[in-house]
Amino acid sequence: MQEANQIVAKVLTTLKKSVDIGITTWELDKIAEDFCYRLKAKPAFKGYRGFPASLCLSINEEVVHGIPSRKKKLKKGDIVSIDFGVCFKNYFGDSAVTLPVGNVSEDVAKLVAVTKESLNRGIEKVVVGNRIGDISRAIQEYVEGHGFSVVRQFVGHGIGTALHEAPEIPNFYEGERTSRLLPGMVLAIEPMVNMGTHKVKVLRDGWTVVTSDKKPSAHFEHSVAVTENGPLILSSREN
Repeated sequence: MQEANQIVAKVLTTLKKSVDIGITTWELDKIAEDFCYRLKAKPAFKGYRGFPASLCLSINEEVVHGIPSRKKKLKKGDIVSIDFGVCFKNYFGDSAVTLPVGNVSEDVAKLVAVTKESLNRGIEKVVVGNRIGDISRAIQEYVEGHGFSVVRQFVGHGIGTALHEAPEIPNFYEGERTSRLLPGMVLAIEPMVNMGTHKVKVLRDGWTVVTSDKKPSAHFEHSVAVTENGPLILSSREN
């Protein structure tokens, strides 16, 4: 699983260098797909439940599951959330990052920074004996403490020989008893954070999720193993 996730990490690092004003989301998808095949892995999202591309590329008010398009070019001041997964030797990797396109406004930069740090806060709770709810609460408290909201309609998940496995990992705490963390579990923790309301809706394409109030959203994700020595971030990147 570390091999699969390091392929994801390499692709995301490459895409980070490619994100620039004027590039289309279709071009980014092609870069990811070609690099993935060169590394002998298979894009996990392409064809999954009918999804048509290798990357989920979501811009500004798009939360997750944005479909790459030849018509959609990145503009100065945008933020783009890039979610990518692979299957390698029958194991899955999954990670996401939100990147600025050129200079972004101060409030948008704060949204991205808070979302990224909320993932770190969640990962800190990946300790044997803790519960899923400890991760959820850490993320929610950090996000809401900075005046933003966590999406409730979509959640993180277990990952292994399937892309989505139990348990679900909400980014909000519901107060009920949740699963204990045991050594060997791998969790795809992925806070999706909105500048305004937590409410979202799905567009007519059946995939793209947008904020109900059209305010920006950010998304970060790592696949994290539960070990006796604490959290092991399988999809870690150098930057």
